[in-house]
Amino acid sequence: MTAAIERFTNVRRDEFPALLASMAFFFCVLSALMVIRPAREALGMQSGLDTVRLLFIGTAVVTLAVNPVFGFLVARLRRIQFIAATYLFFGASLLVFWALLQFAPEATGEVSGRVFYVWFSVFNLFSTMVFWALMVDRFSLEQSKRLFGIVAVGGTMGAIFGPWLAWTYVEVVGTANLILIAVGFLGLAVGMAALVAHLQPESLSEVDPDDPEAPPVVREEEVIGGSAWEGFRAVVRSPYLLGICAFVLIMAIMATFIYFTRLQVVAQMTDEMDQRTGFFAQIDFWTQVATLALQLSVTGQIMRRLGVGVALVLLPITVSLGFIGLAVSGTFAALILLEASYRAVQRGITRPARETLFTVVGREDKYKSKSVVDTFVYRTGDVVGAWSEGLLAKLGGGIAALTLTVIPLAAAWGVLGLWLAREQVRQTPEATPDRQEEVGVS
Repeated sequence: MTAAIERFTNVRRDEFPALLASMAFFFCVLSALMVIRPAREALGMQSGLDTVRLLFIGTAVVTLAVNPVFGFLVARLRRIQFIAATYLFFGASLLVFWALLQFAPEATGEVSGRVFYVWFSVFNLFSTMVFWALMVDRFSLEQSKRLFGIVAVGGTMGAIFGPWLAWTYVEVVGTANLILIAVGFLGLAVGMAALVAHLQPESLSEVDPDDPEAPPVVREEEVIGGSAWEGFRAVVRSPYLLGICAFVLIMAIMATFIYFTRLQVVAQMTDEMDQRTGFFAQIDFWTQVATLALQLSVTGQIMRRLGVGVALVLLPITVSLGFIGLAVSGTFAALILLEASYRAVQRGITRPARETLFTVVGREDKYKSKSVVDTFVYRTGDVVGAWSEGLLAKLGGGIAALTLTVIPLAAAWGVLGLWLAREQVRQTPEATPDRQEEVGVS
């Protein structure tokens, strides 16, 4: 039975403990996020869609302000310390929002809803970024191609469980008490992060230091050091990292186009907050079910057999076909199919493939430049996408104009994905001296 599982999942026997811990870690993170994400949408929409577009700008500004703080923590604390600090900070912040909703509901209005919207958006990016930063720090390029798709399954299960909790119990316990559930999952995530940090170094003890795809030996007592702004400098200096930034920027723009289309549909269905929370939770639930089905069927094989380039190109193709289908039919079912297929491919295939791109960069860049890419660059794409969609809506172009915008952008996106895959292969030998230096090989 063990041999059959190893063949089916491409997992070696000694990798199972760290893999299961990583899956549990991601499950806790996404359960925490997704149980309150529907509440974020409902609270944000209280002021209208134009206000949501303004909130995207606020989120980008806050993300830019937080990045140096995060870089400072990365430079001064051991890895597991700043990972724990990140999740504990967001958990404490959630308790403040819960107390406001629970004990002063009369003070909960449009302003507090906007604050929660911006805060959650920053929380969403940093929490997943910290998770993947630990993954690319602990697993080699070869391991990432085999294991990251499976690790993502744990996240998808959390992304299913969270909306199910919200959908099932929001009208019983209320939106506020969903926040306490999220806090509990964040506490479990800290424990799982420590478990991954404990298990994975054991699997690296027999790594050949001369192997160019071997991961570095991780010494947990070491700090990364450097400047808090080093992540921005590293991105500017590296065409490879700039390419990753461009890829993420386009992805964020596409996601925002889909997002505002969904908000418009739900806004027309109801104006009651708990009902909107329930609708968004249902959409999230069925979308993540589709993601899980894709991950269990093909994700584990795509990167290993077809390569990272194919995995990166699949999302641009999916978005183009989805918008064409939505423009032709114009139905709510087509919208759900577009969002479900986008999230399924993005989370099940593209995200694990994108994370493998960071396995060939230095340890400092895995945390510092990655935080720039996954937070500030992503939020910049949100702003560009939100206001581009708003401009097209005001011009009266509708979904047809949006589709005509998407197709050429997706073509450039796909070409960029292929270039990044080739650059990853080219840079792998160049990363060898750095890795050898980290393990003491001259």
